Amino acid sequence: IDTDLSAGNEMVDKVRQFAGKEGAEVVIISAQVESELVDLDPDERKEFLDDLGVKEGESGLPALIRAAYKMLNLQTYYTTGPKETRAWTIKVGATAPQAAGEIHTDFEKGFIRAETIGYDDLVKCGSEKEAKEKGLMRSEGKEYVVKDADVMLFRFNV
Repeated sequence: IDTDLSAGNEMVDKVRQFAGKEGAEVVIISAQVESELVDLDPDERKEFLDDLGVKEGESGLPALIRAAYKMLNLQTYYTTGPKETRAWTIKVGATAPQAAGEIHTDFEKGFIRAETIGYDDLVKCGSEKEAKEKGLMRSEGKEYVVKDADVMLFRFNV
């Protein structure tokens, strides 16, 4: 029943008990709700989820992805340029050169530094230029441990 989506039901409670013994998370997903969400615009999606007692981003696929990333010890960083922005998946604790190596091994081998800004800071500023002017762009070296949602530009030489 869709009303069970926010809190679960008796069966979900049994799964939670079992998962707790295994040290695992439980994500409640309703195929019916997910199929209906696909056809809604953002405002309708928020209203629909509110009616179900579920916060946006805590239902279905987004919740499953977050749980899987947590279980697998993964995080995301971004690269951006004039033509595209791309998300890259790395292990939590990866250094800047290791993250660069996800793009190409030459980036890791010839790593010099990474110009880095947090995603939220970039969005608040509205542009890379504005972020630089506010002193939010950092130049990070080989020992820098990448944070989830960092936006990075790698400098390298091979």
